[in-house]
Amino acid sequence: MRLLIMGPPGAGKGTQAKIIADRYGIPAISTGDIFRANVDAGTPLGLEAKKYMDHGEYVPDEVTNLMVRNRIDEPDADPGFLLDGYPRTLAQVEELDGMIEYTGHKLDAVLVLTVDDDELVNRLLQRAEVEARADDTEDVIRRRQEVYNEQTAPLIEVYRDHGVLVEVNGMGEVDEVTERLLEALGSVDES
Repeated sequence: MRLLIMGPPGAGKGTQAKIIADRYGIPAISTGDIFRANVDAGTPLGLEAKKYMDHGEYVPDEVTNLMVRNRIDEPDADPGFLLDGYPRTLAQVEELDGMIEYTGHKLDAVLVLTVDDDELVNRLLQRAEVEARADDTEDVIRRRQEVYNEQTAPLIEVYRDHGVLVEVNGMGEVDEVTERLLEALGSVDES
C-alpha cells in the first residue's frame, strides 16, 4: 500500500502515520523527522534545512525530493510506504508521481486530517513544551499554517481530481481518529 498523509501542522499526521504504517507493515516516512535528524547531527543538509525550518518555511524542493527518492528506494519500502510531510507543493506532486510510476506502482490513497485552526495552535504549543522544540513558537506556528494554506492545501484538490483523496476528521482522541482512518482505508482496500 502506498499512502500519503496530509493536514496542517499539528493535525496529528506523525502520530497517525506510525499507527497506520505499523498496521500495514510499511515504513512511515516523515520528512520532518529526516530534517530534524540531519539538524541534530549537524550535517550540511541539516544546516541548510534549519535555515528554513526556523522561520516556518518549507525546505527547498531539490533537497526534499532527493531525500524522499532515496528513502522510498530502500528495501523496506518495496511493499509500500506512508509519506508524512511530502509532497507539499505542486512540483513535488509531479516529482512523486514520477517516482512511483517509475516503480510500476500507483498511489493508493491520500489521507487528509482536518482539524480546527485554534486546536492546531493549542496542540503545537503543548508539543513545544513537552518536546522542548524551539521551532514551535506561536508566531512560527501561525506562519506554518499560512504556508500550508498557500502551498499545500491546493494539493488536496489535485488528489481529489485523481480520485485518491480520503478526508478524515482529525479532532478528538488519538484512538478515535485512528478508528476513522482505518475505517476509511478499509474501503480503499476493498476497491
